[in-house]
Amino acid sequence: MTYRILIVEDDKGIAEALENCLAAWGMEARSVQDFCRVMAEFAAFAPHLVLMDITLPFMGGYHWCREIRRVSAVPIIFISSAADNMNIVMAMDMGADDFIAKPFDQSVLVAKVQALLRRAYSFANTAPVLEHHGAVLHTGDNSMTYQGEKIDLSKNEYRILLTLMQHKGKVVSREKLMEALWETDSFVDENTLTVNVGRLRRKLDAAGLSGFITTKFGVGYMLGE
Repeated sequence: MTYRILIVEDDKGIAEALENCLAAWGMEARSVQDFCRVMAEFAAFAPHLVLMDITLPFMGGYHWCREIRRVSAVPIIFISSAADNMNIVMAMDMGADDFIAKPFDQSVLVAKVQALLRRAYSFANTAPVLEHHGAVLHTGDNSMTYQGEKIDLSKNEYRILLTLMQHKGKVVSREKLMEALWETDSFVDENTLTVNVGRLRRKLDAAGLSGFITTKFGVGYMLGE
């Protein structure tokens, strides 16, 4: 499994050095490019861990940490030269998992990153989140968020979305979806699947996700393009 690390750091030299360092340890690292759209880049990349500076253009690291915590429990490590006790305490209060003071030794940073990844995902077989068109499905707590708002899902609705998002870009047959629903305590037949998909579509439409699920007549369903 290749872990994805999102770097939220406006110093291009530091960001590039972090990317190269993490890549050398077999991780996929990506730096945020648009500091007005940090959450959009977070959703699109679906990282396993975030490295976050405090001082950033437009909105600071505390703001983005708070926004991430609204939708995800992904580990966050702050990296900052503002390493006084007040900032460290504030970072932890905002939901950070660790704090590394600049300048830092890369070997120490990698060790902390690896330790957090082991703790967070040693029992996980899937990515912490799945994303499509800005909607994020959280596999840890069976929930979905879109534009910062939580969409409540039933057990069946979650399984339908999970199956479709795990096969993004492909048509999922009705039979495969019914097999996924059979893993719940619900009896599933053709009509049950149709009812559940219809209810889920109405819920997604109300949240602003019209066309999120499309029907391929005679075959099954897939995520909208």
